[in-house]
Amino acid sequence: MLKTRVIPCLLLKNGGLVKTTKFASPKYVGDPINAVRIFNEKEVDELVFLDIEATASGNGPNFDLLESISSEAFMPFGYGGGVTGLDQMKRLFGIGVEKVILNSALADDPGLVDRAAAMAGSSSVVASIDVRKSWSGRLKVCTHGGRRKQRLDVVGFARELQERGAGEILLNSVDRDGTMQGYDLDLVRQVSEALTIPVVAVGGAGELAHLKEAVDAGASAVSAGSMFVFHGRHRAVLITYPEYEELERLFE
Repeated sequence: MLKTRVIPCLLLKNGGLVKTTKFASPKYVGDPINAVRIFNEKEVDELVFLDIEATASGNGPNFDLLESISSEAFMPFGYGGGVTGLDQMKRLFGIGVEKVILNSALADDPGLVDRAAAMAGSSSVVASIDVRKSWSGRLKVCTHGGRRKQRLDVVGFARELQERGAGEILLNSVDRDGTMQGYDLDLVRQVSEALTIPVVAVGGAGELAHLKEAVDAGASAVSAGSMFVFHGRHRAVLITYPEYEELERLFE
């Protein structure tokens, strides 16, 4: 297993795999089961699946799809999207999801983290924070797929979620999502310095150097989407993952 986790972040919509840019314009990139099989062959240590429609539709997690993914995946994976209660979490853990990722529900009910951690343990609870920059450069927490801005201080909210029992923070820059221009390193640095739990940076990776930059800025792990589903300047769809030795050298 790699010393620094490098986690493909895969977006689900209507049962398919998609990729967004700045949380908009989802492009279909294939079947999630096929992607899992490829990542199995690449010996990826961990995956994240985020269903970008589950909250907006009100339908919650697609348990049948996740059960199919679980039966194929050789590696542990986390799931987020439409999770609002403990019963859903129990069902997710029951079909083999290792980590439940909470996001939109936390804006109105941050205590969900307390209850989840009490039930399953902090290591199984990930708090996801989506962040946009305002025109003045201020960081804003967003929920509901980036559509709703919250009156929350990003660092203060991250601290609160840590205190409530989150085992790690999935920190996503909406402005960098899908751009492949690199992570928001200032955001990564600010949140990482304020916390003692792992911060997983996501949003913006386009090359290996970007992964190293995020870790140097304080991230404990890095996650990426476009980098692992697109190839070349025309963004042809190709599910891929770097060689282990390449990643080991990167983080030496």
